[in-house]
Amino acid sequence: MVGDLLLVALLDGPAHGYELMDRLEATTGGSWRPSPGSVYPLLQAFEESGLITGHESDGRRVFRLTEAGRAQATERREQALAAAVAPGNSQHGALREELQQLHAAGRQVALAASPEQVEQAIAIVRGARQALYRLLAEQ
Repeated sequence: MVGDLLLVALLDGPAHGYELMDRLEATTGGSWRPSPGSVYPLLQAFEESGLITGHESDGRRVFRLTEAGRAQATERREQALAAAVAPGNSQHGALREELQQLHAAGRQVALAASPEQVEQAIAIVRGARQALYRLLAEQ
């Protein structure tokens, strides 16, 4: 969904990453703002796949849709926008709940675990974060 929303946001014209984050936040009425850690890897993947092009402007990398990117964004626009503004999306709520539980488990590890267990926990969380970014890059 984030990938489709980024492409749809570029239908409004060229933009740099933070500008795209602002557009997506506005699209959801301020209820969601993607992180730079999710936006920039997607932009790089889209550039590598030929959906967007990027160029430097005033010290920022500005992206614009290619013909292929415009076609994909136009095709997926309605579905992406509907998903972004869907009230009470249970999948998003479930994800939020799981993240809160992960945070609580992390606090417990920080308080009670041995140094070796803390190192293992760091590796587990790092692996999960990387897996989530890979998931987004598959779009």
